[in-house]
Amino acid sequence: MLKKLLKFGFLAFVLLCIAAGTLYLDYQRWLTTPVHEGDQAHYLDVASGTSFRALLSQLESEELLERPRYFEFLARHRGDAGRIRAGEYAIEPGITPAGLLDQLVRGRVIQYRFTLIEGWTFNQLRSALEADPRITNTIAELDDDEIMERLGRPETHPEGWFYPETYTFPRGTTDMDVLRWSLAAMEQALEQTWENRQEGIPLESPYEALILASIIERETGQPHERGKVAGVFTRRLEIGMRLQTDPTVIYGMGDQYDGRIRTRDLRTDTPYNTYTRHGLPPTPIAMPSGAAIAAAVNPEPGEALYFVSRGDGTHHFSATLEEHNRAVRRYILGRDD
Repeated sequence: MLKKLLKFGFLAFVLLCIAAGTLYLDYQRWLTTPVHEGDQAHYLDVASGTSFRALLSQLESEELLERPRYFEFLARHRGDAGRIRAGEYAIEPGITPAGLLDQLVRGRVIQYRFTLIEGWTFNQLRSALEADPRITNTIAELDDDEIMERLGRPETHPEGWFYPETYTFPRGTTDMDVLRWSLAAMEQALEQTWENRQEGIPLESPYEALILASIIERETGQPHERGKVAGVFTRRLEIGMRLQTDPTVIYGMGDQYDGRIRTRDLRTDTPYNTYTRHGLPPTPIAMPSGAAIAAAVNPEPGEALYFVSRGDGTHHFSATLEEHNRAVRRYILGRDD
């Protein structure tokens, strides 16, 4: 009887070892088998507050897990079961279970892009943020003052304070997040550039540099002209000559601007009409690039006091009014003297 029991126990032990070996081999095979195959990524949205058990069910229902229990064992063995991060994931073809777990634990979610265009006004920025379906809107009902207060800059005019750049973000990012990032980037860029300014320029503060940079940004889209345009405005400020720049007039017209500037517009006084007022306008008129800020505080030397568009995106620069008038007749009126 004892021999039969020993024989039965040995047989059971052998069978158990075989079963364990088979299970181990199956687990090892599962570890190296991709959870997703095909030509395109599978998009997985893990909602905030999803439990690990709920995640297992979701992965199984979306056909990303062939063995949910194996995945649970892997996660608990590594101590990762409670470290899964919510978000939107792109599960690429060929990824293994361990790779999937790493992606979920590290929060490698899909990153989107939002580009803040140099020369935009704050209203244009607000419209672009509101139109982006990937960005959560929180400021639609707020006025500009309320937005700046929430950003920690109360009593600050928003124009010009947001740095033109491409920002990456996961889905669910708020418009206030983007504004906060771009405000911090502009403050840093302005501070660093101001510290490296030319000696003796007629600007008294970084904010005045920001104002001038915004005018330069709107006056030319040609990188090689920024320093020249800055030089013209700098020399005008130095001798007390009005800036007489159309973009400030347009900004001051607000909704009344219909695409054309008339003589009466140049004569209508507003805080932004640099044809009727000396010096800089009270605020920036757009969001300048870092290059425009650098030009504002490091203008090119020269004698030019005037410039006029050639009609091809570049400008003709003149040192005298007589030369400038000839350029106007040539490039604006189409007449050669």
